[in-house]
Amino acid sequence: MAERIEGHGGDLALAALRAGGVREMFTLSGGHVFPLYDAAHRAGFPLYDVRHEQSAVFAAEAVAKLQRRPSLAVLTAGPGVTNGISGLTSAYFNASPVVVLGGRAPAFRWGSGSLQEIDHLPLVAPVTKHAETVLRPDDIPRAVGAALTAALTPHRGPVFLDLPLEAVFSVADVDAPVGPVITPVAPDPEHVTQAARLLAAAARPVIIAGSDVYAGDAVAALREVAEAYGVPVFTNGMGRGALPPGHPLAFAKARRVAFAGADLVVVIGTPLDFRLGFGDFGDAQVVHIVDAPAQRAQHVQPAVSPAGDLRLILTDIAGHGGDRVDHTDWIAQLRVAEDAARARDAAEMAAETDPIRPARVYGELRRVLAADAITIGDGGDFVSYAGRYLEPAQPGTWLDPGPYGCLGTGMGYAMGARVTHPDRQICVLMGDGAAGFSLMDVESLVRQKLPVVIVVGNNGIWGLEKHPMQAMYGYDVAADLQPELRYDDVVTALGGAGETVAKSADLAPALGRAFDSGVPYLVNVLTDPADAYPRSSNLA
Repeated sequence: MAERIEGHGGDLALAALRAGGVREMFTLSGGHVFPLYDAAHRAGFPLYDVRHEQSAVFAAEAVAKLQRRPSLAVLTAGPGVTNGISGLTSAYFNASPVVVLGGRAPAFRWGSGSLQEIDHLPLVAPVTKHAETVLRPDDIPRAVGAALTAALTPHRGPVFLDLPLEAVFSVADVDAPVGPVITPVAPDPEHVTQAARLLAAAARPVIIAGSDVYAGDAVAALREVAEAYGVPVFTNGMGRGALPPGHPLAFAKARRVAFAGADLVVVIGTPLDFRLGFGDFGDAQVVHIVDAPAQRAQHVQPAVSPAGDLRLILTDIAGHGGDRVDHTDWIAQLRVAEDAARARDAAEMAAETDPIRPARVYGELRRVLAADAITIGDGGDFVSYAGRYLEPAQPGTWLDPGPYGCLGTGMGYAMGARVTHPDRQICVLMGDGAAGFSLMDVESLVRQKLPVVIVVGNNGIWGLEKHPMQAMYGYDVAADLQPELRYDDVVTALGGAGETVAKSADLAPALGRAFDSGVPYLVNVLTDPADAYPRSSNLA
């Protein structure tokens, strides 16, 4: 006979979530969801609260991305849910298995004008894999199970459940929930064979590996393919670090040379979007390997696009027999370009200029960041430099907003990263524009004893907008911030600590104090506003 559980809707939801691997709750207090808090409190289930609902969703997303499992945000009705939609949308673009439970005005009074009464589903449905209103408490475990299955089934993504007041407060007796079982999807073997043959025959192949390689636990299989065929590998997103920087097939700086000279580009676990020139690699053939058929590019025609479990696909490609073209000369050509670019970067990262150039900030960070440090990018211009100068040594250590490009991820991601890794360095790289979105949630970090280091590149402008607008029109508007604003004083007032750095020579001591502090600590670096990231426009 099946085990039974009895409780209010919060108890039933929490039991189903725990069966599906959820281990914590991120929220901002709201009366519509009190039973979920009650269930967590009585069960000793970790609960973290924030000052803006977007941070709750971003925190849950950080856990989901780093730990490759579902994580939970609980949002109260109406504005609680709408405040979380940017986080949901980022999770949707990042394929993060985030579960959001929303409170909802009571169904029995629907249409009468209850507090925060709005139908959330039309708002969240376009940016979730599954969205449902659950009207009865005894249906909650079933709905949570269906949502978890959707979130974890590739292509992964966020899900949303609406819990009306009477459903979550009422009591029911139900079968004890069990966790979802996700069966790996086998790819079409002909597609895999065709991809392997193209890779074996290519004279100048390149592999680009993205976030789904990490999310799909396919890092080891990616290395097998690279080493079996002798193919240079570039990475983006959470694929960064899949091959450590010292690996002979790991490249980061020679993309332009590689893409210009390649005759085959194999893109694995990342979309053919603006980050990859929309999949236009000139005369090179393209193989696009994705974790689900729906992820196949529609705007370009790859030579072949295997779809399914990435580990299965890559393991099969690695084991494909037959002759393979030697790529020694091609790799040597790319290594020359890579080494030349590294030499240029090294000079820039050591620059003794005042005002401080962003490159110097990253030069100093490279000296103090541990190999397993979690680095979080939340910004435009300043974080663009991070992508260029920082090279994660391990997979699963880099968090950025992803292709949706939503600012404000910083403090939520920091909370989720600290919860995931209590003993690692957590470093948030934040533009001064992005600081305006989430810096108040430093108070949440302080109050819950979650120390992180925040490095703000403070140039007093919206860098990715000011310089392009000047180039396009000869003037700019709405692109200036207060120069030399004391963001460190904000963090100090909220219970953390910090300091402002105006000279290059003071960077290293300041970063040392930050990482030794044991509290949220902001290093406010006054950077040169004339030093724009080398790109003509961010409008593509």
